Amino acid sequence: MRRFGEAIVRGQTYRPRPGAYAVLMRAGRVLITHQSRPHPEFQLPGGGIDPGEGALQALHREVFEETGWSIGAARRLGAYRRFTYMPEYDRWAEKICTVYLARPVLRRGPPSEPGHSAVWAAPEAAIDLLASEGDRHFLAQVLQGAAR
Repeated sequence: MRRFGEAIVRGQTYRPRPGAYAVLMRAGRVLITHQSRPHPEFQLPGGGIDPGEGALQALHREVFEETGWSIGAARRLGAYRRFTYMPEYDRWAEKICTVYLARPVLRRGPPSEPGHSAVWAAPEAAIDLLASEGDRHFLAQVLQGAAR
């Protein structure tokens, strides 16, 4: 599995943290989320898979919490991993990020997750805004496929 992000801290123990994330395209725009804390950054909507939850179930829940949108037609694009410290959980994690391409279907309200806001961006702008190298990689893959 491809790895993106910061170098592994020697001697640090990382706990696996699987997650599901989405590239969401509609009318030539990309729906991303801005997280204001612990560090302000733009991300693909998504997040951790809770115990007893499947990846697609987590994807639907996380996208709704972070953007207020329901989604459909989710198709797995691939996965990557990154090693990072998660201050909101006081945890060193090996994030195993499964990325899907999905269609935003219906805006059901504002994001319910504190500190998140939904942002529609032009695809090229979204690539520049996304903080994660892995997120940028998968969005670029989708855009290259759309250009063919």
